[in-house]
Amino acid sequence: MKARTDPALRSPAPLTARRPGSPRIPSASSAPLRSLRPVAARTAPAPAPRPDRRPPLTRELTLVVALFLVYKLGRQLAAGRTADAFRHAGDVWRLERSLRLPSEAGVQHLLLHSHPLVHAANTYYAAVHFPATVLFLAWLYWKRPRHYVWSRRVLTAVTGGALALHLLLPLAPPRMLTATGLIDTARVFGPSVYAADPAANSVENQFAAMPSLHFGWALMVAVGLIAASASRLRWLWLLHPLATLFVVISTANHYWLDTLVAAALLAAALAVLRVPEATGRPLAACGHLPGRRTGHLAPAYPAGARR
Repeated sequence: MKARTDPALRSPAPLTARRPGSPRIPSASSAPLRSLRPVAARTAPAPAPRPDRRPPLTRELTLVVALFLVYKLGRQLAAGRTADAFRHAGDVWRLERSLRLPSEAGVQHLLLHSHPLVHAANTYYAAVHFPATVLFLAWLYWKRPRHYVWSRRVLTAVTGGALALHLLLPLAPPRMLTATGLIDTARVFGPSVYAADPAANSVENQFAAMPSLHFGWALMVAVGLIAASASRLRWLWLLHPLATLFVVISTANHYWLDTLVAAALLAAALAVLRVPEATGRPLAACGHLPGRRTGHLAPAYPAGARR
């Protein structure tokens, strides 16, 4: 350290004239003043591209057709296993009783008090399941492309897992099992989507009770709409899977275990395929930025300068 009596410290260095053509060097005192700019502009990260573009419609329709063909192929592979389907049905029924699950007969008894209610439940089972899922995906495709891709992947994973179980564990529904004491409400009261002879049905696999895709898809529709919307009433979408649960049990199309396995498959798919974050959020939601609220300006320090 130089002493304060050093002549170099008492007298300023002489200024030298700038030669013509030489670059102008700004003074240290004026550099911060000319480079004033908002802190938020310097500290905010560059906005990432928003992947909200809709996937090609032709590709999506091709995927739907492919899934349908795969399901039909699975139905043909499962043909001729009627004895296994009824044997598994007896095992499931006894397992439910050992687990002390509520009897499906008690739920059906509530339905049989009213013929219009029975007809409404049969119609709900036959006419709501597939159209509701298609409308759900169509709305997401148009309004929430990111949530559409996520929901389509989840539904594909759940359907693929269900098809594997249909092939490994053919299961007759409770309406076909005499030991349950349940009646086939669709065949007695109508309407019915199944043929009287399961072997005559070339599309629907009547021995595919485990798991219940009716309940699994309905639950995913509710989860997807809740995740894609911000309304306080969005939780009312849970009424759809609840109504579907009542319908599939009371009409004797599924066991309780069918719905539990479907919910487990959906939970596994959701654990792997995480819901996308909402887009279009304000910048403040991503973190607090200095000077954002007051709009104060802060100097941009020259490179290499110490703050």
